[in-house]
Amino acid sequence: MNTIQYLEDQAARAERLAKRITDTLTIEKLLAFADERRREIEVIAGKYRRA
Repeated sequence: MNTIQYLEDQAARAERLAKRITDTLTIEKLLAFADERRREIEVIAGKYRRA
């Protein structure tokens, strides 16, 4: 498994878990984690564009 696949897997797992729980703070943290992983994927894939 390469780095991008690993990060995508981590993001997807966090999003799936966030859908199954009811604790608002934990949901927010999981979704923030997923967003961070997706941003890392963009950087690695060379898609990051500075504003």
